[in-house]
Amino acid sequence: MPKILIIDDERAIRNSLKDILEMEKYEVDSAEDGMQGLELLSAKSYDVILCDIKMPQMDGIEVLGKIMEGDFDTPVIMISGHGTIDTAVEAIKKGAFDYIEKPPDLNRLLITIRNALDKSSLITETKVLKKKVSKKYQMIGESEAITLIKDMIERVAETDARVLITGENGTGKEVVARWLHEKSHRSALPFVEVNCAAIPSELIESELFGHEKGAFTSAIKQRSGKFEQAHTGTIFLDEIGDMSLSAQAKVLRALQENKISRVGSDKDIAVDVRIIAATNKNLKEEIAANRFREDLYHRLSVILINVPSLNERLEDIPLLADHFISQICDEYGTPPVPISEDAIQELQKINWTGNIREFRNVIERLIILCPKGITGKEVNLFAQPISK
Repeated sequence: MPKILIIDDERAIRNSLKDILEMEKYEVDSAEDGMQGLELLSAKSYDVILCDIKMPQMDGIEVLGKIMEGDFDTPVIMISGHGTIDTAVEAIKKGAFDYIEKPPDLNRLLITIRNALDKSSLITETKVLKKKVSKKYQMIGESEAITLIKDMIERVAETDARVLITGENGTGKEVVARWLHEKSHRSALPFVEVNCAAIPSELIESELFGHEKGAFTSAIKQRSGKFEQAHTGTIFLDEIGDMSLSAQAKVLRALQENKISRVGSDKDIAVDVRIIAATNKNLKEEIAANRFREDLYHRLSVILINVPSLNERLEDIPLLADHFISQICDEYGTPPVPISEDAIQELQKINWTGNIREFRNVIERLIILCPKGITGKEVNLFAQPISK
């Protein structure tokens, strides 16, 4: 049941609003002044706040300011019988969700509360999703190589320096890119990922830069590209070594001029993006084979981060095993499966050609097949493909 807090110094208003909202199946608390309202808000979470503007001791605008300064995401609807247009504008500028005059029109009040609840639900959902994303993209490990990468991220994340991440498939290059974004001043802004290897070469330019209606046969309407979608945020160009030379030329221009143009248009569009790129290829070899532009390589590689293979950081396997067991069992809704020391030792003997991605799959397989506990015997039985 949604919870609403009413802050108003007039008892009759408080009581009538409380009766109406409780009839609408809302849970309602009320406060007779701003101080009491802030105390209730500190002790209990609310989905919507209704706050009068003209109150003794602390007026509603001051209460609104305190709410906005605090760690609260609750939408605030200001109500007043003494308001002016200037008061309404000031309330909205200070962060109020809406402004309603007294006596409030019942239909408008209920619609505004429903809209505020939708916003409140969206904020909560966004927080949950962000937590899930943060959990998914944790960097696990205490080996020297991983410690050096974490240190590098801390040093460069706050800058807008372009970063080129290299490493084998499955090593966690995307995790590094996510960390760089999350620790940057752009963290609340878009993070747009483009898998250059998954997009056909004839479509990569449209995907990156967008297109105008009629630019090609299937372009039935105008479409913005990934660079526009990432404006003010970060664009992650994964597997950039697979990008066509023509697309590379356009990316180079975007880096040099901070401008792009849609396919089929000669109009420039200014973009402000932080570029992070990744590849599993040796780009110097690709340059020598005329498959990658040397000038683009030098533009991208202001900061170089090489992510080691799992075989190069076997000492991290105990931490990785604990992490994935906890994560997977949490997803399945089951208690964590115990893993023995000899199981860890057997896992450290395996040649992990698929790196972290393969390791996680093996841990998931072992959890499914050995729900009571994972030992070295089970690792030997199930970690490798089962044959006759």
